[in-house]
Amino acid sequence: MSAEISSPRVLIIEDESTIARFIAAALQDEGFTTFIEGTMKGGLAAAFTRQPDILIVDLGLPDGDGLDLIGAVRAKTALPMIVLSARTDEKQKIQALDLGADDYLVKPFGMGELTARVRAQLRRQALVQPGNPSTVVDIGDVKVDLAARVVTRSGEEVHLTKLEYRLLQTLIESRGKVLTQRQLLSRVWGPAYVDRPHYLRIYMGRLRSKLEADPARPKWLLTEAGVGCRLAL
Repeated sequence: MSAEISSPRVLIIEDESTIARFIAAALQDEGFTTFIEGTMKGGLAAAFTRQPDILIVDLGLPDGDGLDLIGAVRAKTALPMIVLSARTDEKQKIQALDLGADDYLVKPFGMGELTARVRAQLRRQALVQPGNPSTVVDIGDVKVDLAARVVTRSGEEVHLTKLEYRLLQTLIESRGKVLTQRQLLSRVWGPAYVDRPHYLRIYMGRLRSKLEADPARPKWLLTEAGVGCRLAL
């Protein structure tokens, strides 16, 4: 008898019941198991007792700020978290990501996009689990051998400078997750460079010119305007 494979468990922390039920129903149709909490207190408790695989978090909760919830969850677990919020302020997005959110989607949103982002975060989480032997990452027609530090495109080796490779490696390590400009600048160049966003623009442009089929319309190496960058895997 084969072992039963459980479906991914999604905890939705959203105080607008109509939106929460809509998200839950759509995700259930895609094979997910869902739980709904409408408060920060209930969401925090469920995050540690319901054993979810991923959290979808609204920032405007009736008994607290979703930013505080993100910080509290991230302090104890690496669970992926996607923020759903009507807040469009750039600083709020950056704060949520810096606190540990993995992605940020502004209301109103398309359910297809949310589902795709949930799947992307679950794929990333599976890839970074201890014991995963894979060291080769496929990005379209690009292969990155992390063990050998070799990058090829359509079978031909691509030369990357040390900084270009370090930026690509950082994006791969957080594949699917939006990294803020400050996070990337700190990890790739060092803490002294967090206020030099032009470095990131220049080097993302170089990576796209070497790895993207159409650098002007990148498919994999994406920039989230005013927030940061992510590798769309």
